[in-house]
Amino acid sequence: MSPPRGRALFVTLVVAYVVVAGAGLSLAAWSGLAPAQRELVAASARDQAPALLLLTGGALAGLVWLVVHVIGRYAATARRLTAETRLLLGPNPDHHVDPSGPVELVELAGAVNDLAERRRVAETEVARQVRTARAEIEAERNRLAALMAELTVAVLVCNIEGRILLYNRAARLVLGDDPAIGLGRSVHGIVDRGLITHALDRIREGATAQVATVLRDRRLLQVRLAPVHGTDRTLIGFVMVLEDETGRVANSVRADALLRDLSEGTRASLGSIRAAAENILDSPDMQPEHRRAFIEVVRDEAERLGDRVERWVAESIPHLGERWLLTDVRGADLLTVLAHELEGFVATTVDPDVPELWLQVDSHAVAQVAVHLATCLRDECGLVALKLSLGAATDRLAQLDARWRGPAPGPDTFNAWLDQPLTSSGAASAREVVERHGGEVWCAAGAAGSAYVRMLLPLTDATATSTSEARPGPGLGSRPEFYDFELFELREESLAWQERALADLTWTVFDTETTGLDPVHDEIISIGAVRVLGGRLLRQESFDRLVDPGRSVPAGSIAVHGITTSMVRGQPSIDDVLPLFARYADDTVLVGHNVGFDMRLLREKEERTGIRFGQPVLDTLLLDAALHPDFEEHSLEAIAGRLGVEVVGRHTALGDATVTAEVFLRLVTLFEQRGIDTLGEVLAASRATLHARLDRSAYGSR
Repeated sequence: MSPPRGRALFVTLVVAYVVVAGAGLSLAAWSGLAPAQRELVAASARDQAPALLLLTGGALAGLVWLVVHVIGRYAATARRLTAETRLLLGPNPDHHVDPSGPVELVELAGAVNDLAERRRVAETEVARQVRTARAEIEAERNRLAALMAELTVAVLVCNIEGRILLYNRAARLVLGDDPAIGLGRSVHGIVDRGLITHALDRIREGATAQVATVLRDRRLLQVRLAPVHGTDRTLIGFVMVLEDETGRVANSVRADALLRDLSEGTRASLGSIRAAAENILDSPDMQPEHRRAFIEVVRDEAERLGDRVERWVAESIPHLGERWLLTDVRGADLLTVLAHELEGFVATTVDPDVPELWLQVDSHAVAQVAVHLATCLRDECGLVALKLSLGAATDRLAQLDARWRGPAPGPDTFNAWLDQPLTSSGAASAREVVERHGGEVWCAAGAAGSAYVRMLLPLTDATATSTSEARPGPGLGSRPEFYDFELFELREESLAWQERALADLTWTVFDTETTGLDPVHDEIISIGAVRVLGGRLLRQESFDRLVDPGRSVPAGSIAVHGITTSMVRGQPSIDDVLPLFARYADDTVLVGHNVGFDMRLLREKEERTGIRFGQPVLDTLLLDAALHPDFEEHSLEAIAGRLGVEVVGRHTALGDATVTAEVFLRLVTLFEQRGIDTLGEVLAASRATLHARLDRSAYGSR
């Protein structure tokens, strides 16, 4: 039975008891009267009936008011004591229970405070012992962290779901300032899920897992995976070692260019030397001055040849020992590499319908074959544009096609091109590169005046198809409470979150600063956010950006947050900043204080930027109202004061986000103490609180 219904029943029983008792006493008194006295009393009662009824009704009403007041006072004080005791047991052990109210409950509050003080003393001693016991373990952990930080090899450690558990400075340098990297974030936001799944399948089959992929900035990344096994030898995670191969490829291109220059220059020099020698031999009666001129030609060409060889040796020898990068490459990534390499030679397009194939190739060597053949076609056949496509030829080979409009070269010409020197380290010709891959290459005429070059390349041994899923005005002042029912819409993206435990989620706590309080017409000028993972606030993984609103910032707003027009002028626009924030917040639950206002601002930009936030959203204002309905004030400052959170950097986006995160951590603890430990349950509590606060606003009740 709910407390209001219980109190109503109790009041009804008390009134009924008084009525029955009064009636019983009246009946007993009536039975003891003589007949004459009864007649006198009855007559008097008839004469005073209205007054008696009014007096009886007033007495009963007064009794009801008195009982309700006393019970309500005791109940409200008891609820407050319960809420404050929960604060003591959870987020704020230093909280002092207010000893006010009925005398009995004042004594209870004093006893609670005494018990809390003893608990604080005991916890202090236990904490001291725990710190002592953990000192050696902490030292070992610090040494490991220092070692990881100083490693020059880029390392990420992930659990089996791809959540990042650890990363070092070198990994941050390799991946650049990518907001997707961070503790608890999914590594699939950095390296394609299909690549990771493919590598893990290779590990489970006992094969090596070395793959390559193309990053967002078109750098070529080599990825080596090592398994992490649990005590029962099951795969519980993996270690990723990352290596940026862009520099190696650039060095190979440079060395290959020098080799081409050497081969072409050598051919020319040898031709000149041979011609000069033949002239000398064929003309024994040649005039001395003519003979001397031919000898000088031989000397000069020999010197040029020597200089060219010296330069090639000096610049190429350091790279001659590099091994081929024979790795598993996704077909779409290989086409991206080829299109990038061909950009400076011919216009290149890529067929968008690329099947999920995996090839085992040296992507750089294959790209150089493509560049060589495209150059020959351009110079000798007038090639203007190419279209690249990829498909499965057999269960062991993929076919890479380059098609164009125009004639095909003759077989003898094409074979000559294949035998010419290539700019690929360790490969003398295009034919040898293809043969070294165990493939074939040929050229033929197609339909309707088209032609194509087809290259057969090996698929990986494990599988040809990825097993991964396809992925398709006035000043600001204090914000008024802003309610938004869309926060609780069960969108398709958020349905899968409902049953997840709070402790297993990653949270993005954020705040915005704006030019005003109208989310439709005002603009965002700052976005700040921090991550919360595993009950910890990750301050080092913050997001803090100023935004140019394209207008001046009103003086009233500047007085609140201190962000002036000159500070935001020239900063990135919301079109640039919002995609970065969306990437930072990807695969996390959004949290904010009075967050309906912030979400409305973001939704106003959906059509313009194409960025849509579909993940669940929690509001600390509603969470606190759900936990503490008897407290009137639910501002960020009030909640922080109750929970023992220091307020620093108020009215800056990052400062407010940090305070909100500290508050949120303590509120989550209180929910878990009440047995509410899934996201769906917390969302339901927030939804009920929203309705309650809207009802109270509608009826003017606090």
